[in-house]
Amino acid sequence: MEKRDYYEVLGVSKSADATEIKKAYRKLALKYHPDKNPGDKEAEEKFKEAAEAYDVLSNEEKRRRYDQFGHAGVGGAGQGGFGGGMSMDDIFSQFGDIFGSFGGFSGFGGFGGGRSARRVNRGTNLRVKVKMNLQEIATGIEKKIKVKKYVACQHCNGTGAKDGKSYSTCSTCKGSGQVTRVQNTILGAMQTTSTCPTCEGEGKIINEKCTFCNGEGVLMSEEVISINIPAGVGEGMQLSLSGKGNAARRGGVNGDLIVLIEEEEHPELVRDGNDLLYNVFIGYPEAVLGETVEIPTIEGKVKVKIEAGTQPGKILRLRGKGLPDVNGYGKGDLLAKVNVWIPKNLSKDEKKLVEKMKEAEGFKPGSGDKKSIFSKMKDFFD
Repeated sequence: MEKRDYYEVLGVSKSADATEIKKAYRKLALKYHPDKNPGDKEAEEKFKEAAEAYDVLSNEEKRRRYDQFGHAGVGGAGQGGFGGGMSMDDIFSQFGDIFGSFGGFSGFGGFGGGRSARRVNRGTNLRVKVKMNLQEIATGIEKKIKVKKYVACQHCNGTGAKDGKSYSTCSTCKGSGQVTRVQNTILGAMQTTSTCPTCEGEGKIINEKCTFCNGEGVLMSEEVISINIPAGVGEGMQLSLSGKGNAARRGGVNGDLIVLIEEEEHPELVRDGNDLLYNVFIGYPEAVLGETVEIPTIEGKVKVKIEAGTQPGKILRLRGKGLPDVNGYGKGDLLAKVNVWIPKNLSKDEKKLVEKMKEAEGFKPGSGDKKSIFSKMKDFFD
């Protein structure tokens, strides 16, 4: 199913500032909160959709990439974006404080304390560079890369406990991850909530550590990851693969894999946005008499006719022979500029031939034209 525009999801304009974006998200999060809509799958999807939009638009760098490249710039083109790769608990752990000013919410956003406030560990992001040539950019490609990263320990299932079972519920916080203290002050009883010091907010205690990962729940390893890169990407663009970064300690949320696109230089074509530029070099006789030349394109060489009397600097436009737009808005063109090659060293016979041409009336500027060269210059500057 095609993703909706993030600005449309939150109901804000593209010029909205951070305060407007935050306010719009809080309104939607309150409306579609799962505790207000128990068992309502549609409300849950809208809740996730709003969180995904807020994740991008509240981050200055992600928002810049989204404005420039659309969903593909932030992992929305089949890359396992935020909403599809994170659970409800992940959303609460990252954006739970967004509900802080609303009455009726408790901890990370449960009505009447219905949702656990346990700390969720998060793995760090990984960044890799992927080189692409113009042929790959034109069609999109699946690339496989090998990365060295932390993965969940298989011996303890990422729990950090021996055999994945040697742990128990924290007796201090009863598994909630938080402790509440009540103090009597001159203003009356004051209640404060803080992270449990015994389990550090995890809600459980490891009784016997896994000997393979030393209780961390993660080990360093290598993994081959497939990356589906959409057509039309460009130099410096970043794609995000949710959950493909470093694994988190003790069964937390994996980090993301950030893919930075590096564009390899083409031997003949130069990229200008979605257009491709090429310099065609012909001799003076070809410019005068006309000629058929071959021009390289992404798909291969094509033959193009140079009309007789073609002037240096003329642009030949090959429509649709450029690169596709990353957001699917058509393709660019190939623009070939005609350059006339002037020889520097001539033989005596060649010089005589040029002298004859020089004296011929048809080779003098403006000859054979209805407009003089001066009137053409006037038209150019008008």
